[in-house]
Amino acid sequence: MLNTNEVKTVLETALLASQLPLSIADLRRMFDEDIGPDTIRRLLDELRDDWKARGVELVNLATGWRFQTRPTFQKYLERINPEKPPKYSRAVLETLAIIAYRQPVSRGDIEDIRGVTVSPNIIRTLEQREWIDVVGHREVPGRPALYATTREFLSDLGLRTLQELPPLEEIAR
Repeated sequence: MLNTNEVKTVLETALLASQLPLSIADLRRMFDEDIGPDTIRRLLDELRDDWKARGVELVNLATGWRFQTRPTFQKYLERINPEKPPKYSRAVLETLAIIAYRQPVSRGDIEDIRGVTVSPNIIRTLEQREWIDVVGHREVPGRPALYATTREFLSDLGLRTLQELPPLEEIAR
């Protein structure tokens, strides 16, 4: 039987070794004993506190928990590993914003809001990035696909829920 400190060390090790966020269920599967989700959450909160004064932080995202570098240190890391973030066209970003704030929406809804036709390439780009997915079909002739954002979208933005998106009024400024 592991004691609390050993469980915490195992959690820390798994999170540091993982390239992807780990859910509470993923973390619980590592142990032979049945460690409750509340205990795992409490230990993760303790770990987050343990790492407060460091350049790396433990964060809870839509897809799970992960360690990531603090944004204040990004400028130093870019000097040794200059990342070129993908460039997205205005049309892609507008489409993504419409889906994020109005979901679920059809292509027709997006076209009505943007006032222009939505290229299939825009939808494909967002699907390939795993930021949007078809979540159903509208019950009208032609049964158009309804799009919504994914948990991957939230995690990539460092969010847990859609409610953490900035209000539209704040973006318009």
